[in-house]
Amino acid sequence: MKPAQIHTFFSRLRDANPHPQTELNYASVFELLAAVLLSAQATDMGVNKATARLFVVANTPQKIIALGLAGLERHIQTIGLFRSKARHLMQTCEILVTRHGGQVPRSREALEALPGVGRKTANVVLNVAFGEPTMAVDTHIFRLGNRTGLAPGKTPLEVERKLLKRISAEFLVDAHHWLILHGRYVCQARKPLCGACGVADVCGYRAKTSA
Repeated sequence: MKPAQIHTFFSRLRDANPHPQTELNYASVFELLAAVLLSAQATDMGVNKATARLFVVANTPQKIIALGLAGLERHIQTIGLFRSKARHLMQTCEILVTRHGGQVPRSREALEALPGVGRKTANVVLNVAFGEPTMAVDTHIFRLGNRTGLAPGKTPLEVERKLLKRISAEFLVDAHHWLILHGRYVCQARKPLCGACGVADVCGYRAKTSA
């Protein structure tokens, strides 16, 4: 995609959804971190159902620790890989309490040092909680980057770097949400809904399929 097409692409996504939000439910930075950590290989809906049970009784690192590993597992057992996620979340809570005064750190280095927190999770927290222009490349964004021609790459990191380079500053803070939502509901994996897509005319995939 050329720069003018990229600008049109994001201008239209912004016009359709001026204030995009994550679909994970949270009421604090810690709740966001916990929800994103639990969301790997799980749907936001599934995570929201589990955290609705969990956050009522334990919504701080201290309360998670007090709940105990077995108690934490019971609250999130409907989520895939719940045992390993419970272990990582418990270890993360212990580090937050002992090293960060119970607060979620704002630096990428400190976030990625937490168990179960990789680059994608750190990018979500930095973007959603702290308003930093990061790009958390999940399966949706990776697919869109390659399918549309917006940021082709063989790895999530390559797609991330190209997106950060190609998307202008006016769109960067919200671009992560626009791309995820577009990939989830319109540019779907098996059958993209090109006929209902508001950016189809500037998309490289549509150009190829109509050629």
